[in-house]
Amino acid sequence: MSGSLSTAANAEPNMTPILDMVFQLITFFMLVVNFKVNEIDRAMQLPIVSSARKAEYKGERLLMLNVNDKGQFTVFSKSRTDEEAKRYIEADAQAAAAVIRKALKPDWKEGDDLDNTLVIIRADRSTPFARLSYLLKTCQESGYRRFAFRAMSKSS
Repeated sequence: MSGSLSTAANAEPNMTPILDMVFQLITFFMLVVNFKVNEIDRAMQLPIVSSARKAEYKGERLLMLNVNDKGQFTVFSKSRTDEEAKRYIEADAQAAAAVIRKALKPDWKEGDDLDNTLVIIRADRSTPFARLSYLLKTCQESGYRRFAFRAMSKSS
């Protein structure tokens, strides 16, 4: 046998389809990443409540609202005016209504409760109650009925 490996045809796998699939997966995960974590204002000092417990969510839609120590509504760590806050809440209410109409209750009509969304309010411990009251009233006017307040169970 005079054959050698150098004269035999070298078979190398075609990597193009694999690389194409990897790039498509990367693109997919970049598009569906959850940006709710970015809505949390980490500069806030939440109130300390001894009865605070870990939140449990059952797959419902979440609306995260932050109120800083000056009573200003913040989104992605940027302060917003009351009018901007109201528009933000109303725009989210329209999105929640679209989800309800499409997937949950086709007979849902304008003015019904948005029971598919849990509004999570994160307020600094020195936020005036009047500001929280305004925020709650604005949410209720938009149809939200389920609320949760964030607090810490012990000082860090």
